[in-house]
Amino acid sequence: MIEASPSLLLVAIPLLAAPVTALLPPGRLPWLMTLVITWTCLALAIWQLQVVADGSVVSYELGGWAPPWGIEYRVDALNALVALIIAGIAAITLTYARRSVEREIPRHQIPLFYAAFLLCMDGQLGISQTGDVFNLFVFLEISSLSSYALISLGQRRQALTAAYQYLIMGTIGATFLLIGIGLIYAETGTLNMMDLNVRLADLYSHRTVHTGFAFIVVGVGLKLAMFPLHLWLPNVYCYAPLAVTVFLAATATKVAVYIMLRMVFTVFPESLVALTPTGLVFLLLGAAGVLFASVAAIYQPDARRLLAYSSIGQIGYMLLGISYGTALGLTATIVHVFNHALMKATLFMAIGALIYRIGSSRLDRLAGSARHMPWTFSAIVIAGLSLVGVPGTAGFISKWYLLLAALEQRDWLIALVILAGSLLAVAYLWRLVDAMVFQAPAADTQPPREAPLSMLVPIWVLVLANVYFGLDTRLTVDTATTAVRLLTGAGS
Repeated sequence: MIEASPSLLLVAIPLLAAPVTALLPPGRLPWLMTLVITWTCLALAIWQLQVVADGSVVSYELGGWAPPWGIEYRVDALNALVALIIAGIAAITLTYARRSVEREIPRHQIPLFYAAFLLCMDGQLGISQTGDVFNLFVFLEISSLSSYALISLGQRRQALTAAYQYLIMGTIGATFLLIGIGLIYAETGTLNMMDLNVRLADLYSHRTVHTGFAFIVVGVGLKLAMFPLHLWLPNVYCYAPLAVTVFLAATATKVAVYIMLRMVFTVFPESLVALTPTGLVFLLLGAAGVLFASVAAIYQPDARRLLAYSSIGQIGYMLLGISYGTALGLTATIVHVFNHALMKATLFMAIGALIYRIGSSRLDRLAGSARHMPWTFSAIVIAGLSLVGVPGTAGFISKWYLLLAALEQRDWLIALVILAGSLLAVAYLWRLVDAMVFQAPAADTQPPREAPLSMLVPIWVLVLANVYFGLDTRLTVDTATTAVRLLTGAGS
């Protein structure tokens, strides 16, 4: 057990910087400060991952109160990988975001926008660090409340409706989660995750504990956009400001997957989970999500909405890995959490570049844009290949592990679902390629210019990351393997 790490700094720095950013004068200074904070957090996240990469566990006692009485920050390989995703995506997004924010957000609201962005990132980082379930709920609410504000700042009036819909669904999910936490606290008298695992082992037959578990799974499922609890997600991704869409698409649902993993495999002992049909529920909902959301994506007239339904389908893959509960299945889920963040951030950034130059993400408005924006189009193609799971890309690695997990269980039907999901991804991504390459633009439209360099460079950093992590899997697979070993041994 290691007792010193950057875990507290990862949470404290953005939290302290947010009110300072809100007080800065409008202009580039708030962006610059936020950029420095996000890159500082990325450096801290890399340091933290190096500390725990060998299987070590970091424990930090807040206020000098030893756990389980006090709040504990407890970080292992899984936490550290999730924190790396959050900080890394935030840093790249802020590098990319300056031009789009200046265009979309009223000048006097820019400092408030960046302050809310820091709070959103801080909430997610707090979730990844804490070892206390109520503290996790608090950080989830910090992230959610700031997300509602960020989404509402979208240029179109539908952004307010999307934010309100997300607020309602998010509040219902948070209520379910809090009720579940309250029920297990009433039975155990503790909120520390590791202590809960020990105490719940003797209470697995209590109906109150089973009810609390069900409330927690449904509450997290709403935050996760688990099919069929996903209806809030398409509008959020379609109408939020570009930078917000990129960040939330790459991180928000991944953090919810992390919460589900923690609750199912750390908080609740294996003996209790085995008494519930959790695995079967995840298997059925995951398979349904892959198929139905992918089919729905094919019929979307807007590129952002198409990618939103794609995200729901990709969440289905993660649920399939969780449903098996095996080393291969959980490894596939954790690796896909990392890889999907790269893919979807790349695709939404590229669509954002198209919107920046063309003014719309509707497929009919993107007609013929590939010849005028070849770098943006190439980024979409490579990230799309990764989303499909073509060998040599990051997406192939996680889908390969998931396929191995299905074959290990002799689950041929799910193996077919995984392959069908990839074929459906080809179909809906082809609609985007077809519009950009083979459809002729309207005669009265001006040909767009390539995206600014300040947007292209972050896009291509992520493009190269999609290729690199498809060839070198030491960071993703090795870290996921270590995380699974600790996760499944939580109660031992």
